[in-house]
Amino acid sequence: MTTAPQNNMINLKLDRPSSSQVPLAEVAIQLHPRDDVAIAKKTLMPGLILETDGETGNVKVRQLIQPGHKVALKAVPVGEPVRRYGQIIGFATQDIAAGDHVHSHNMGVQDFTRDYAYASEARPVEILPPEKRRTFMGYLRPDGRVGTRNYVAILGSVNCSASTIRAIANSFGPEDLKDYPNIDGIIGLTHKNGCGMRHGSEAVAQLQQTLAGFANHPNVGAYVLVGLGCETNQIREMIEAQRLSAKWGIGGENNQPLFLTIQETGGIRKTVEAAREVIKGVLPQVNQAERTPQSAEHLIVALQCGGSDGWSGITANPALGLAVDEVVRNGGTAVLSETPEMYGAEHLLTRRARSEEVGRKLIERFEWWTHYTSINNQDLDNNPSPGNKLGGLTTIYEKSLGAIAKGGQTPVNAVYKYAEPITEKGLVIMDTPGYDPVSATGQVAGGANVIVFTTGRGSVFGFKPTPSIKVATNSAMYEHMVEDMDINAGKILDGVPLQEVGREIFELILEVASGKASKSEAQGVGEEEFNPWILGAML
Repeated sequence: MTTAPQNNMINLKLDRPSSSQVPLAEVAIQLHPRDDVAIAKKTLMPGLILETDGETGNVKVRQLIQPGHKVALKAVPVGEPVRRYGQIIGFATQDIAAGDHVHSHNMGVQDFTRDYAYASEARPVEILPPEKRRTFMGYLRPDGRVGTRNYVAILGSVNCSASTIRAIANSFGPEDLKDYPNIDGIIGLTHKNGCGMRHGSEAVAQLQQTLAGFANHPNVGAYVLVGLGCETNQIREMIEAQRLSAKWGIGGENNQPLFLTIQETGGIRKTVEAAREVIKGVLPQVNQAERTPQSAEHLIVALQCGGSDGWSGITANPALGLAVDEVVRNGGTAVLSETPEMYGAEHLLTRRARSEEVGRKLIERFEWWTHYTSINNQDLDNNPSPGNKLGGLTTIYEKSLGAIAKGGQTPVNAVYKYAEPITEKGLVIMDTPGYDPVSATGQVAGGANVIVFTTGRGSVFGFKPTPSIKVATNSAMYEHMVEDMDINAGKILDGVPLQEVGREIFELILEVASGKASKSEAQGVGEEEFNPWILGAML
């Protein structure tokens, strides 16, 4: 049985209203007085009467509507907008009657005018003074940044070295690290690219910047670069272009980073043996790092959502948004990404931009995406995924409005391109694709030292060297996949205050940053998800 139908069966097992007439609030959620739809909390059977306080009066359910899906509260003529969150989530593709199931069969997307109103709704945030900020136990690095983990990383310049890197990493077992309790592990970060690209191109430069972001990451105590030797992405050129050096004095001679190429070393076996000796030589120095109390201002939290459902924008995402506001209040940083999954909601972010300049920079990224998708025979509204739709999401506008709730309410202070180093505090945006592994790779390359990942369908995402916390949007999925989920935001639907779950997320961020293993870490997940974004044609 596939994952999506299995989750659907779980939803169908939820309690159904037993009476023929019930108050709307008992079985569904209307998020805004202007909304044309409500989200079913339980399976709604045809004929059920929903008692409403609105002008439309009571609503008779016309079709079976599963949890997370939308029921129309009023009639919407064909071509007219449909609203949720008080915002447009799509347009009726046929006449919708009150009580209808509203989904892809009767609602779609069309362009509409957005008022960007740059910086019109940015509100100052009161940042706590240093002495009142929360702390976590982190690794203070010589450059002033703080790590939440302490790994030795093996980074590949090209896919041709991937199997060798995996052999190097796998050659280290518990016995090799038993004398180094302050080291979290030795990880091999491989990818599928590095050649078949134009030498000196933007694509090569972005790959090099991404790899450099991991080499320089505060969660990495030392690193070794491994290449084949003849690839387009030449290691020596990358070292020069990215100004890479030995990690805080650990490793290479003359402050050069440690690197090997398979061709120069003499093949796979010799490279594995040579790399083992190199890594064994740096372990004592990496182990010297110790956790000490550090201000929460050093947190850079990457915000992700994947396998979203109709509850994502009601439970997990807004709860994470409250945690983000607390991170910002404590002087820290949060990184909102997945640009295509802001489409249709970008006007709400430009209004929160710190300045018109920041807001216009975001719109420039959308203009880039419009061009990028057009030349690749794609559309920005080519979303949600099949799993998202099974969970109740219908259009990219609806998905985006729920997704940006992860960013809380604080001003947007900066917009970064993919894998750029993050230097601003507060809420920032990094331009990335919506695909989770590629998006998270850019965020971590920029410096994110914790990831919080919300999911409704049940993503099992993990990401080394940065720990990933997963927040479930609904209780049924949480209970079914409890070994993979860190927090259940679905209890908000049972009456637990949103603020309470937001506080729970913030506290877990501090605990995980201090060394507590997240559910994905406990299962060893996180090396295969490294996935740099590659631009342009593959030749």
